Amino acid sequence: MESGAIQPTLDIDAVRADFPILNRPLPNGKRLVYLDSGASAQKPRQVLDAVLGCYETYYSNVHRGKSTLGLKVSESLEAVREKVRAFLNASSSDEILFTSGSTLALNVVALSWGRANVKAGDEIVVTPMEHHANLVPWQLLAKEIGARIRMLPMTDDGRLDLSRMDEAITSRTKLVAVTQLSNVLGTINPIKELADAAHAVGAVIVVDAAQSIPHLPTDVQELDVDFLVFSGHKLYAPTGIGVLYGRREFLEAMPPAFGGGNMIERVHDDHFTPAPLPAKFEAGTPPIAEAIGLGAAIDYVADIGLGRIAAHEHALTVYAHEQLKSLPGLVIYGPSPARKGGIISFTVQGAAAEDLNFLLDRNGIAVRHGHHCTMPLHERLGVPATIRASFGVYNTKADVDALVEGLLAARKRLRLT
Repeated sequence: MESGAIQPTLDIDAVRADFPILNRPLPNGKRLVYLDSGASAQKPRQVLDAVLGCYETYYSNVHRGKSTLGLKVSESLEAVREKVRAFLNASSSDEILFTSGSTLALNVVALSWGRANVKAGDEIVVTPMEHHANLVPWQLLAKEIGARIRMLPMTDDGRLDLSRMDEAITSRTKLVAVTQLSNVLGTINPIKELADAAHAVGAVIVVDAAQSIPHLPTDVQELDVDFLVFSGHKLYAPTGIGVLYGRREFLEAMPPAFGGGNMIERVHDDHFTPAPLPAKFEAGTPPIAEAIGLGAAIDYVADIGLGRIAAHEHALTVYAHEQLKSLPGLVIYGPSPARKGGIISFTVQGAAAEDLNFLLDRNGIAVRHGHHCTMPLHERLGVPATIRASFGVYNTKADVDALVEGLLAARKRLRLT
């Protein structure tokens, strides 16, 4: 995060008190040090209460009838849609589609917009740091249509090489798919510059904001993006709820990706008329209580302030870099803290990532090990797996210290010199 306006300090004790799981010991008696928010964030009491409140007091199916409960739950769901619109600064709530998560949202764009617009010989530009969810759907589309996948160049320190952007984004480019924040390197990508480059050649841009949405303010109009996706569970909301933002003109022109209830206006024996936006892309019963939880999660981070959260996590990232670099044989991948979010992936010479993960877990330290659904990136890094520590609003310097102590203990257990 680049330097900017000074943000008020977080009341970290008050924040941590909101998360029940952080305030009870693990089965082995250890304190939970949760450094895996990049995989899925823990849930505050406010979100848990909202979900339970829905089930206990007004749960019913949505958009299906005029009963007291049906009206209440439908109004509540649509209120969440408006919260998401405001959260992203979309121009209309009709541009906000509920999905099960980022993966399904990206597949919707590939199946609907992609099949209707990408032709044989066209090119789809991605980056080496994409999660498989923002790579495999485009590979499937390219194979089906006869299009080609192109990679944007990347620098040695894990940033996109904008000086060579013209090598990948050309007159043949139809779509640019890019993560806003790498789930391995932590790199914050220049979305507006990439959007400008895509639009200059008549291409569209789809942004995977799954990692960035809990940490950085996101304005889809200011960024000038065509599609943007995120998952609720990384934003302190439940699993099973995600969002696809799309420009109205694209969504109106796109065919529905799936068929069934709610996405139709009229069905005949041999054809149907799709419903207006956003129902056109929301076939079947949505994740109702999960969406209510997403609304509560948006309220939660908004009350704290994303600027304050970003400043807090940036300070932790700087501190963690300083502390981890002092450990022998430890290599951090990605750019400096000034150019990244709260994600640090590393290896320790002589130690398998799986072994480190196991030993850290025994001490109550939850991290992630593996390729993190980025096999092509790890091939470029020259390692089969990394350990990833990822921060959330509830993390502290004491968590970083515990990680360092846990790694030192693991070195002794593995007899590393």
